[in-house]
Amino acid sequence: MAETGSPRTWFITGSSTGFGRLLAEEVLKAGDNVVATARKIEQVADLEEKYPERVLALPLDVTKQEQIDAALEKTLARFGRVDVLVNNAGYGVTGAVEEVSDEELRPMYETNVFGLLRVTRTFLPQFRKQRSGHILNLSSIGGVTAGPGWGLYQGTKFAVEGISEALAQEVAPLGIRLTIIEPGPFRTDFLGRSGVEAARRIEDYGATADNARRYRNDQHGKQPGDPLKAVQAMIQVVDSPNPPLRLLLGAAALKRLRQKLDAWQKEIAEWEPVTVGADFPEGE
Repeated sequence: MAETGSPRTWFITGSSTGFGRLLAEEVLKAGDNVVATARKIEQVADLEEKYPERVLALPLDVTKQEQIDAALEKTLARFGRVDVLVNNAGYGVTGAVEEVSDEELRPMYETNVFGLLRVTRTFLPQFRKQRSGHILNLSSIGGVTAGPGWGLYQGTKFAVEGISEALAQEVAPLGIRLTIIEPGPFRTDFLGRSGVEAARRIEDYGATADNARRYRNDQHGKQPGDPLKAVQAMIQVVDSPNPPLRLLLGAAALKRLRQKLDAWQKEIAEWEPVTVGADFPEGE
């Protein structure tokens, strides 16, 4: 990390709204530097105007490698290093697996999975050179437990979970930390303008996947999670000498994961004879 007493430099994707914007503001209040990025730079320009010495506002579409390369170059020219990379950019498409078209699916994977990979791979050589750094990958409770109507979005987050878990082990000996952030429902724009609904509707999924559409329409602005407390928790993770690999955020996320684990343990026990019976007999 940065030298003792020196401000850290945070690079945050998707800084225009939601967690990304709030995190940038809280980091700045704490005295650190921020590279605030968004596809439309005018959405983060005010941060640079307010904190001209500690903010670098940059345009960044995580699906465009040349913009990522340019952003890292400008970051290093300005601040000399990066201490925290926050892969926050992403969005969700609602609809049954059969309903979501390739045209609706591919841009989401390009942003949520391949965009995160592009940014991370671009920054890893700098982190390896420094022998320090902390990566926060924004996943979701939907990255560890899935439900009808959200499957293809949750598939992007399951991918982030697997990639992140492996990467954390690869970079730990190099002094680099990684934490997967798993929020439940928080009062951000995720259910509002940050989300997309599949255009196709199949009547047979009215009792399952359509619940996700109803939830999106009914619960926007009513989610129990406080975004400010969430970003403060992220800062706490970066401050910690022993940060977790995963951080659940919100009581709803904790409840959902515990329900899944309980059901999974029951199923594992019920099918254990079949599971272990799939091996060759011992000694063969």
